[in-house]
Amino acid sequence: MRLLPELTAENTDFWTGGAKGQLLIAFCDNDHAIHPPERACPTCLSRNVSTRPVSGRGSLASWTINRQQWAPDMTVPFALGIVALDDVPSVRITARLEGFDLDTIAIGDRVTVDFEEAGPVWLPIFRAA
Repeated sequence: MRLLPELTAENTDFWTGGAKGQLLIAFCDNDHAIHPPERACPTCLSRNVSTRPVSGRGSLASWTINRQQWAPDMTVPFALGIVALDDVPSVRITARLEGFDLDTIAIGDRVTVDFEEAGPVWLPIFRAA
C-alpha cells in the first residue's frame, strides 16, 4: 500500500505529467520556479502561474536508505534522494532512487527522471544516469 498525493488544481500537472513523460514544474510570469506548486508565486506574489516541462536531469543533493519494512508489501532496502535539477537550480525534488548500488551511492551522482504510474498519478523516480 502506497499513500498517493491528493490531486489539486495547483499540483495536478506535476503529478500527471509523467503520463506524457514530462516533469512539469510551475513557474510564474516572472520566471520564478514554484515547487511544490502553489496558486501564487512566493517570490513575487504573481498569481499568473503555469507549468512547463523541464529536462529532469540533475544530481543528488542528499540521500538516505530505508531498511525498515513499514508495510507488509514494502520491499526493502530502497533509496530516497533529494535531487537538484540542472535547469531549475532553485528546485529540489524528493523521490525514490533506482538503478544505484546502495553501497556506493554518493552526493553528486548524476540522475535522470523516469515515472511510475500509481493510479491517477505518475510518481517521479530518479534513475542513475
